[in-house]
Amino acid sequence: MALYQKTMLLICLFFLISPSLSAKESKYLNNTTFSLSFPLTTSLLSLSPNTSKPLHHASLISNSKRIPRLASYNHKLSFKYSMAPIVSLPIGTPPQTQRMVLDTGSQLSWIQCHKKTPKPKPPPPPMASFDPSLSSTFSVLPCTHPICKPRVPDFTLPTSCDQNKLCHYSYFYADGTLAEGNLVREKITFSPSVSTPPLILGCAKDTTDSEGILGMNRGRLSFASEAKITKFSYCIPARPAQTGSNLPTGTFYLGNNPNSAGFRYVDMLTFDQSQRMPNLDPLAYTVVMLGIRIGGKKLSISPSVFQHDRSGAGQTMIDSGSEFTYFVDEAYTKVREEIVRLVGPRLKNGYVYAGVADMCFDGKDVEIGRLIGDMVFEFDKGVEIVTPKERILADVGGGVRCVAIGQSSTLGAGSNIIGNFHQQNQWVEFDLSNRRVGFGRADCSRSV
Repeated sequence: MALYQKTMLLICLFFLISPSLSAKESKYLNNTTFSLSFPLTTSLLSLSPNTSKPLHHASLISNSKRIPRLASYNHKLSFKYSMAPIVSLPIGTPPQTQRMVLDTGSQLSWIQCHKKTPKPKPPPPPMASFDPSLSSTFSVLPCTHPICKPRVPDFTLPTSCDQNKLCHYSYFYADGTLAEGNLVREKITFSPSVSTPPLILGCAKDTTDSEGILGMNRGRLSFASEAKITKFSYCIPARPAQTGSNLPTGTFYLGNNPNSAGFRYVDMLTFDQSQRMPNLDPLAYTVVMLGIRIGGKKLSISPSVFQHDRSGAGQTMIDSGSEFTYFVDEAYTKVREEIVRLVGPRLKNGYVYAGVADMCFDGKDVEIGRLIGDMVFEFDKGVEIVTPKERILADVGGGVRCVAIGQSSTLGAGSNIIGNFHQQNQWVEFDLSNRRVGFGRADCSRSV
């Protein structure tokens, strides 16, 4: 879901009943594609777990201009933030670099917008927000725009008409965090000759978050959809053993990945209009999960637990914007029972980290990990995500380490969410044109 560590689930997450993509609408990609790569950086300043972010569904604004194919592009910036993949993108003309959470669980992309003053007091932070007045390609959406309506298919973000007759959006997260602003059009300018067409973005003016969101789900207003991207992938590096260490840098590709020959793929499940269910997120990257192994032992969990039921609950999604992984009650209970069996006496009794993680320990993570063993998530077609025992615990500060798995119900969600902690040292590729998700083991801290 769309905001990382310090933000929590949007109140309406997974419970908004909205139309899903029809079979025809889901084919929003054409033969014009992007192909570029640039580093993404993960930070460890705060290790509070992220929740799956809300889905913002919207209509795609078509553009008849052919989008130029992007040449190889590299952009790298180090920064310190909570555990989430954060990319730096050049927004506007001339470009202003903006940090955005790479989020496969969100649709609406948004940036921080503030007009700068000659002598700001106090001094601005190292990462300045976007100044619309400096961009020649910036424009706002008026209230008369088709997307600024109470009920727009595939777009559940509340919109309204503000006092300036501009399309205004706002939403609250469960922890009280507010993000609001105007819907605007702006391009991403990679060079004088290569840029996207004007994309619909949120221009946030009132939010406590210091970076924006790059929405990458299957929605028609996501960056992937608006920019006509048919394939993208990322490689999230392993976090340092200790907080405060040098920040790891991974790689994010839009377009073909030169490493994809070694990937193994699982089908991406899609849903049409006839499959509207109150707890189903039709725009998520949903895959077929079959089971879990811990320390070589296959847990007694029915595969149906990882599949959506008639209400839509139980789907399994890949979410780069969520740090921890979350399972529905039946799966979580089995995982916890096995952890208790293996290392029960070492559990930190009565301790619940950030309200979601209660399998926590004092002491060295290597010793605990050796007792637990590797953790394996099993998917269809023999695809597996393996978390080695050396990295099975997340350092949450204060000498405490937790199994990075929570219970979906603590978020008010009914889905299984594979967070970025369990995507470390893995290529994860979203092949939209072929409707599949690929995985490949890698050392993501190296240049890949």
